[in-house]
Amino acid sequence: MRSPIERIKISKKGKDQLIRLKRITKIENWNVLCRWAFCRSIAEENKPTLYPIPNDSNLEMTWQVFGGDMGDILLLVLKQRCHQDGLGLDDGTLKEQFLLHLHRGIGYLVGDMSLKHIEDFVNLNVINQGSNSAFR
Repeated sequence: MRSPIERIKISKKGKDQLIRLKRITKIENWNVLCRWAFCRSIAEENKPTLYPIPNDSNLEMTWQVFGGDMGDILLLVLKQRCHQDGLGLDDGTLKEQFLLHLHRGIGYLVGDMSLKHIEDFVNLNVINQGSNSAFR
């Protein structure tokens, strides 16, 4: 499936937060942490707040690197969530919502004080976070 999101650029704040998560979890790959963050945000009931995400870091990856074997599934989840939130499914909306969910999820993960070890991260239950979760 063709993704409208070709390149993903993480903000400086998001990169700093991911560095902290890498230290805590010992997960070395940015894309794995970003998948967790995206799923954490998608599971939240409320839409992410619309705000400009600065393009101010050197951390970027392609959609293929982000999604890996799950790329098509993650894109479908994003489309379902946009539909659920009453948003369009055009390329611009999908890109915008993806970045908002990704950065919100990174913030949620780094702000979760119960995440002290990789085991805590693995046991994080993103499925039951929101009543309208796409993962139920």
